[in-house]
Amino acid sequence: MRYLITFSYDGTNFNGYQKQLNKRTIQEEIEKVLTKINNYKVLITASGRTDSKVHAINQKAHFDFDKKIQLEKLKNAMNSLLPDDIYIKRIQKVKKDFHARFDVVAKEYEYKINMGKYNPLERNYVYQYNDKLNINLIKEAIKYLEGTHNFKTFTKTTNEQKNYIRTIIKTEVKLKNNILTISFKGTGFLRYMVRNMIGTLICVGEGKIKPVEIKEMLKKQDRKCAPFTARPEGLYLKNVYYK
Repeated sequence: MRYLITFSYDGTNFNGYQKQLNKRTIQEEIEKVLTKINNYKVLITASGRTDSKVHAINQKAHFDFDKKIQLEKLKNAMNSLLPDDIYIKRIQKVKKDFHARFDVVAKEYEYKINMGKYNPLERNYVYQYNDKLNINLIKEAIKYLEGTHNFKTFTKTTNEQKNYIRTIIKTEVKLKNNILTISFKGTGFLRYMVRNMIGTLICVGEGKIKPVEIKEMLKKQDRKCAPFTARPEGLYLKNVYYK
């Protein structure tokens, strides 16, 4: 049987989602637990990977499992064996040809920025910018990122691939208690794409870049045209959507 899990994790003490030699990762922790329950090697395939110190509210992954067990019992068994920084929220049966990565139709990310005083208790979960940003300029600028574009300017410099075209379906900018939350919902995201867009929007909020300049950045398709990559700890994979 093939199963789909929805799970959350605190990425602070992980070297990212994807399994790596001699490094602690989310994928490895979950596979170890499933293999122990199943008494046979179990591999999982996620909707995509997240980088070191990036968090997930609703990450998704599929796996094939031989052992017959009730879904609620399987979920409870997994949570009892997993470390405290990973939690399985839901397990459901899916069709044998379902694919957690290739069947994705949209993803949603959010990024949190503290514009108030430094908060050591939130340093691993909210980017401690600790200064004011012009939110109206950010709201104006983010609209230029909506729609279908070539996002090569906003991906990793060495990330050579055939297709850089992505569609940003919806964006949102919210402020509450000095925490600025910037959200993107799109058909897919390139590596570092969200953090690179956030770095640009921060520069817009500082008055260093005019909102309209984002149009030219997209046209140039050159990573050197965009500023810094925002820190990972403020980033969350919020949701993954399927048909």
